[in-house]
Amino acid sequence: MKSILDAACGSRMFWMDKHNPNVEFMDNRQYFEKLSTGHVINVDPTTIGDFRNMPFPDNSFHMVVWDPPHLIHAGKTSWLAKKYGTLNRDTWQSDLSKGFAECMRVLKPHGTLIFKWNTDQIPMNKVLHCFGQAPLFGDRRSKTRWLVFMKGE
Repeated sequence: MKSILDAACGSRMFWMDKHNPNVEFMDNRQYFEKLSTGHVINVDPTTIGDFRNMPFPDNSFHMVVWDPPHLIHAGKTSWLAKKYGTLNRDTWQSDLSKGFAECMRVLKPHGTLIFKWNTDQIPMNKVLHCFGQAPLFGDRRSKTRWLVFMKGE
């Protein structure tokens, strides 16, 4: 078992090494498209799975990185929706709550959850309300935020 899980990897945009052998890259879809602009959308996870119901045993990973879709308003065929995915505008709170619980479930005790969020459509305070646990530390002012959580015993 690998030591790190990227629970919603998309096209692995923030990874310096997009093929890091220590990382299990999971997403709920596989997708490839070369756009007329020359840009490529390549969502190619090593595991197909839903962050709300992960196919891993409890206490599997030392670290989980979770960058879920943050858009609730995007056209189904838009570049943003294809690249990042979207959340359901009616169930996003429940989906994020389930996703956070799953990230914590698959973390080993004292494991670290790195959470990334863009506040363009949903403010951070509404997202944090879904988690029921405060982060240890993170960004407070930028539009794209990184927060760090730790699993207890």
